[in-house]
Amino acid sequence: MPYIPEELVRKAKEIDLYTYLKNYEPGELVKASGNEYCTASHDSLKISNGKWIWWSHGIGGKSAVDYLTAVRNMSFYDAVETVLNCIDTVPLNPEYLSSDSKETKAKELEIPIRAPNNNQAISYLKSRGIAGNVIQHCIYNGYIFESQTMHNVVFMGFDKNREPKYAGLRGTFGKRFLGDAVGSDKRYTFRLTAEDNNCVHFFESAIDLLSYATLVQRKNINWRKMNLVALAGIYSSVNKEEEFALPLAMEQYLKDNPDTNKIYLHLDNDEAGRNAARSIMKVLSERYEVIDLPPPDGKDVNDYLIIKNKIPAKSRKERNDAR
Repeated sequence: MPYIPEELVRKAKEIDLYTYLKNYEPGELVKASGNEYCTASHDSLKISNGKWIWWSHGIGGKSAVDYLTAVRNMSFYDAVETVLNCIDTVPLNPEYLSSDSKETKAKELEIPIRAPNNNQAISYLKSRGIAGNVIQHCIYNGYIFESQTMHNVVFMGFDKNREPKYAGLRGTFGKRFLGDAVGSDKRYTFRLTAEDNNCVHFFESAIDLLSYATLVQRKNINWRKMNLVALAGIYSSVNKEEEFALPLAMEQYLKDNPDTNKIYLHLDNDEAGRNAARSIMKVLSERYEVIDLPPPDGKDVNDYLIIKNKIPAKSRKERNDAR
C-alpha cells in the first residue's frame, strides 16, 4: 500500500475546502450569500467559517481531503496526493486563503431590508403547516420578517441584551434556499425563550422550531412558556478522528443559562441527526438530563407536522428538493 509521511498528511489536511477550490478549482466555487459558498456540482454543499456541509447528504468536514474522499469518492491516499500535488505545482495564493487562515475582524451583521409587508413570508410559513398565531407572534416581536429584494423569510437571533446578532434566510419561491446574512453569529440563532424555565428544546432549524410550537399548541400546551432554540443545522463529520463539538448555539445558550437542568433534542430522523443526538447525549449527560425526542414520523419536525396536516406528498418532496 502506498505510504505518505505523516508530516505531509498533516500538511494536506491543513488545507480547507474554500482555499483548495479558490486556488485550484475556481470554476467549482460559487458564491451563495454573504460569506457562504456552494459548489457548481452540488448547490446543497455549503462552505463557510472554515467548514463545509453537504446538507442533502447530512455530512460535512473541514479539509479538502475530507471533501475529496466523501464527495468525490477518492481513496484517502489519492485525496492527500491530489492536494499535495496541487500545492507543489501552484503555490497557494495568499489572497485566496480562507478567513480562518487570516487575521480578520468580525464582520458587522448586515440585516436584510424589510419588505413593505410580510405577505409572502406568511403564505410560505402557512404552507409548511405553521399556525397563524405562532407566525404573528414572531412578526410582532421582531423575530421574523420578509426581506424586500428576494422575499426570503428572515429569522432573527438576538443576544441576552436584545442586540441582533444573527439573520437566517429561507427562500419562499421555487427551489429550496438556505443561508445566513453576512456577519451572522451562530452562537445566537433564532430562538423563542421564556423566563424561569430550566428546560430547553433544541431543533435543527427555525422551521422545525415553529412546527413544534404549532404541534404542542394543539395539545393545549403553552409554547410561550417554553425555551425553544434552533441550531441552524447540525452535521456529522466525515473525519471520524475529529472530536465532536457542540453546536455553537447550544453551547452559548447553556453558558448564558446556567440553571438549565433538562434538555430535549428534537433532531432529524436521518443519519446526521441521529449521530448528532448520540454525540450530544454523550457529551452532556453527566451534567444535564438529556432526552432524545425525534419526530415520531417523517424526516424532521416540520415533515411530521405536514404529515399530521395531510399536506400532499408532492409538496413534501418539493420542499426537500436539493442536490
